[in-house]
Amino acid sequence: MRAFLTAMVLLGIWGTMPVAGQDKKAPAVADPELAKQLGADERGMRKYVLVILKTGPNRVPEGPARDEMFKGHFVNIERLAEARKLVAAGPFGDKTDWRGMFIFAVDTQEEAAALVATDPVIKKGEMVAEYHTLYSSAALMALNDIHAKIAPK
Repeated sequence: MRAFLTAMVLLGIWGTMPVAGQDKKAPAVADPELAKQLGADERGMRKYVLVILKTGPNRVPEGPARDEMFKGHFVNIERLAEARKLVAAGPFGDKTDWRGMFIFAVDTQEEAAALVATDPVIKKGEMVAEYHTLYSSAALMALNDIHAKIAPK
C-alpha cells in the first residue's frame, strides 16, 4: 500500500484525486481570456461539425472545367477560413471514396451543410458530404492563425 501511495504522489495523481466530501468543480483554466476568445467551455473544449467529403456521382472530366472547379474549391476554403467558420480542411492520402474533410466551428449539421453547399465540388456533384458532430479542443480555433505563419506567402 505504501508503494502505491508513493507512486501516486510521484506521478502527481494524489493531488488530483477527489476526496470524500470535497467539491468536484473543475480547476480554473490556465488562460481564461484565451479560452473565452476561442469559445472554450469549462473543459477547454467546444462543438464543431466534421464533414467527410466523399466521391460524388458526377466526376468532372480532366480539363479546364475541372481545373476551374477545384480553383473555386480552394477559393471557397480560404473564404470560409477567413470568416472563422472553417477550422481545418484537407485531403485524405489513401485511395478510397473518402476524398477529404472539413471541420467547421458551428453548432449544427444544418449550419455546416449551408456552408458546404457553397463549394463548387459539391455543386457539380464531384463530391458529396457526410456530417458528424465533434467535441474537441477549442485550440483548433487557433489553427488557421498558426498556419498563416508557417505557410508560404
